[in-house]
Amino acid sequence: MHTYDVLVVGSANADLVIGVDRRPGPGETVLGSDLVVHPGGKGANQAVAAARLGARTALLARVGHDEHGQLLLDSQRAAGVDTVGVLVGGAPTGVALITVDPSGDNSIVVSPGANARLTPQDVRAAATLLHASRVVSAQLEVPVETVVETVRGLAPDTRFVLNPSPPAPLPAEVLAACDPLVVNEHEARFMLGHSAGPAPEDWARALLARGPRSVVVTLGAEGALVADRRTGCATRITSPQVTAVDTTGAGDAFTAALAWRLGRGDDLTAAAAFAARVGAAAVTRDGAQESFPTAQEVAAL
Repeated sequence: MHTYDVLVVGSANADLVIGVDRRPGPGETVLGSDLVVHPGGKGANQAVAAARLGARTALLARVGHDEHGQLLLDSQRAAGVDTVGVLVGGAPTGVALITVDPSGDNSIVVSPGANARLTPQDVRAAATLLHASRVVSAQLEVPVETVVETVRGLAPDTRFVLNPSPPAPLPAEVLAACDPLVVNEHEARFMLGHSAGPAPEDWARALLARGPRSVVVTLGAEGALVADRRTGCATRITSPQVTAVDTTGAGDAFTAALAWRLGRGDDLTAAAAFAARVGAAAVTRDGAQESFPTAQEVAAL
């Protein structure tokens, strides 16, 4: 019997955000707004998004023994995430330095900090957590070798979901475990390089040929495309039409919702349709974690 619906293996960052009239050039100083600190990181975002929907969720991550680490632990616990797998110490908590101009464009510098110290050994030590989870979801803000070890540690009946963000070359062993591989247009084009065709259907077909059991291509306001090796079908998923306020974290909300519904037994198309609704709800509010909807809010969309 699985204890968790979703285990997220990934990053936890403090997002340090400053509004600016314009970004500084080399050697230039500009004044900005008051600093705002938000809990972030793709792993922490996914865990909060899943828990808020009602999934029994755990996070395997590493934070520093500092104020930012405490902020991240507090935000996970407030959402109902089990933090038994969150390791503390070894480096400062990861930080994203974000400047946002009046048009909403942002520039981001990430210091991975403790995220870079989440090691294969940490994953091996968390074997009971992996085996207690119906679905394991990962991203690439932690070392690739840690993701490889996660794949090796999966129980036979545990499903693996990967969002390769930020994109990086992936070993065949990891690709073969993905069910699904979840990519946006940027990530798909990075993985395929010059061989990327003009349409999402082309990307999905080419990505399936790399080894994943299934692929989901997220298309923002246009919804998503799902492709499954078992059925040979590619299906477009539409997204509810909403007024986007802030797209930060929407992809994390989508992936978390997808992982949860797959673990509940939904087929890929049904899970992606639900995830598209969750992503749409998330963009209607400011911020990342604070914008993630409950299941009731999704139903009302």
